[in-house]
Amino acid sequence: MSAAASGKRLELIRGLGPWASAAIVVGTMIGTGIFLKPAEMAREGRFVSVVFAAWIVGAILSMFGALSFAELGAAIPEAGGEYAYLRRGFGPQWGFLFGWMHSIVGRPSSMASIAAGVARFLSFLIPAVAAPLFTLHFPAFAGMKPYDFVFTWAQPLAVLWLIIMTAVNYLGVRLGGAVQVVLTIVKIVSVLAVIAVAFFSAAGSAHPADPVWPAALNGGIVTAFLAALAAALWAYDGWEDLNLVGSEVAEPQKNFPRALLGGVSLVAVIYLVFSAACLRVLPFDAVANSSHIASDVVEHIAGHGAAYWMTLAMVISAIGSLNSSVLSGARVPYAMARDGLFFKIAEGIHPKFLTPARALIFQGVLAGLMALSGTFEELTNLFIFAAWIFYGMAVAALFRLRKTEPLMPRPYRCWGYPWVPGIFVAGALALTLNILIDRPGRSVLGLLLISAGLPFYKHWQRRLSLG
Repeated sequence: MSAAASGKRLELIRGLGPWASAAIVVGTMIGTGIFLKPAEMAREGRFVSVVFAAWIVGAILSMFGALSFAELGAAIPEAGGEYAYLRRGFGPQWGFLFGWMHSIVGRPSSMASIAAGVARFLSFLIPAVAAPLFTLHFPAFAGMKPYDFVFTWAQPLAVLWLIIMTAVNYLGVRLGGAVQVVLTIVKIVSVLAVIAVAFFSAAGSAHPADPVWPAALNGGIVTAFLAALAAALWAYDGWEDLNLVGSEVAEPQKNFPRALLGGVSLVAVIYLVFSAACLRVLPFDAVANSSHIASDVVEHIAGHGAAYWMTLAMVISAIGSLNSSVLSGARVPYAMARDGLFFKIAEGIHPKFLTPARALIFQGVLAGLMALSGTFEELTNLFIFAAWIFYGMAVAALFRLRKTEPLMPRPYRCWGYPWVPGIFVAGALALTLNILIDRPGRSVLGLLLISAGLPFYKHWQRRLSLG
């Protein structure tokens, strides 16, 4: 007799083992970022030493965050990640605000952006994908610059990828986890292939000397470093996604720290070596001006035909990130709807596949609309600011829980406490303040979007209190 027939409450299953857990961490982190951010970091950092300093500091902050989240994930292995930690540490309102931002704007816009990356890479293979179908001109309004919205085949193609990945994860967490393992192996092999070709080829031996060290350490260099660091942290982003599926991780006391620490360490090494490989083949200025750095490196060494294969690997990499993003993202609206603090359409577990099926569909529809609208990139930029607010708050909840619930079972305790989580919180605060100062309009809009959830929270909380 099934759980549904017997009247028992359906629950998510712990179907993610150590390899699938590590693949979620690595597969989410290694996505479009490694192929897009090295160029931006070179443009912003202006010096090789600044770029590598940003990669290293970004890796340290991500590692410190992973160490802190490993304690939270092992102690509170529940669906929703930060949603569960903030509820328990600071109260239900803070958990709701994270879940609201994540479910309405953050994760759907991130998924739409990754899906658009898939379509953009495919346009290198099939140029017709990027052919404009129609263009809408929007004039300047309320301080916003005028812009042209160009609709191409890339938008509906992005929606198609969203439908496919949503369907894969609808059919079962084990299937989604297995797909993630395969795609992660393919993308790591592809990145390592670029590294190997770059270092074993003589093509990069002759080009002008790169600008390695700045002449002096001043405010401009600090600003350049912070801009490069923000780009690096976007490339590293994804280490926290495993915590969103905490209730589906088998043996969480072991697999959380292993997957998080091992995954972040592996990605950090890959990113550093990949950047070194790019700079060995191409001059620093060429890296800074590249749109598809991996393809350009391969084309420089092996010709245009080989670059096609590299672009195909970039497509696979983006699909792997999209699969991981879909798998983990739907657990937040599911957890909130289960608690009566979100739209009921996202509530419930599929009786056969034991997945948060309705939350997956809800998430997929929002992501699809954003992909079609073409506004998803701006929404993703908004969420970068908001996400690091909640990353910092989640780790701050670790301090509070150590004080308010000292007897809570903690199968894993954060190494280096209180310095490691303290440095992470300080880093998150510095990053968000820098973004607020650098982009006040966009950041204030992000805060307004978060605050917009409060009326809904009061409504749902009132409904719960009335029973």
